[in-house]
Amino acid sequence: MNTLHHHTLDELNQAQARASACTDLESAWRELARFCVAHLGDAQAHLVSGAMLPGQTQYKISGCFVVTPDTQHHMLVGHVGFPPEQERLMIPIDGGHPAWVFTHRQALLLEDTDQSTTAFKQYLKTSKMGSAMYCPMLWQGRFIGQFVMAAQAKHTLRACDLSVMRLVATLAVALWVQHQGDTWLADHHPPANAYRVAASGVGNSATESSTAR
Repeated sequence: MNTLHHHTLDELNQAQARASACTDLESAWRELARFCVAHLGDAQAHLVSGAMLPGQTQYKISGCFVVTPDTQHHMLVGHVGFPPEQERLMIPIDGGHPAWVFTHRQALLLEDTDQSTTAFKQYLKTSKMGSAMYCPMLWQGRFIGQFVMAAQAKHTLRACDLSVMRLVATLAVALWVQHQGDTWLADHHPPANAYRVAASGVGNSATESSTAR
């Protein structure tokens, strides 16, 4: 069933309350990412034949990618589920589907990444995800970044999940304003623990770096 229970919105309200009580932007955004991982997505998707490759295990990730002050990268902030070494994953601004969202300023749902009309680029170090969605974060006409979520199993994420993610992205923008996001970003960029990847994706040691340049 492509619907969400009312308790999902109740859980979002609670996540928003926890996020608003946080004293820093990243912790606040992480509360929203935790909500997404815990409450969005079809809980039975991984049981469908062909949803995952043999040996894979279902898992979900979420977080924010903010546009860096030099407009060269999307920088990961407030994530849940990414490997520790990718705490500050840096994706080139023209890389993959995040670039499409940046250019078009529209939300994007990939129920099955293998069926995308544009080749899905793998930026997560652990595995290629089977389902993904992206929601732009806009403030006074400016593209701040995007809230993202992905799952290992295909068809985990649905249109109803994207609808809730739009609300999450709106809340994330409010938190950006609350915590003076521009000041926060100026203080945290460039990050000492930057994990840069090429626009083409991970897997090529010549195009990855775990140090800031």
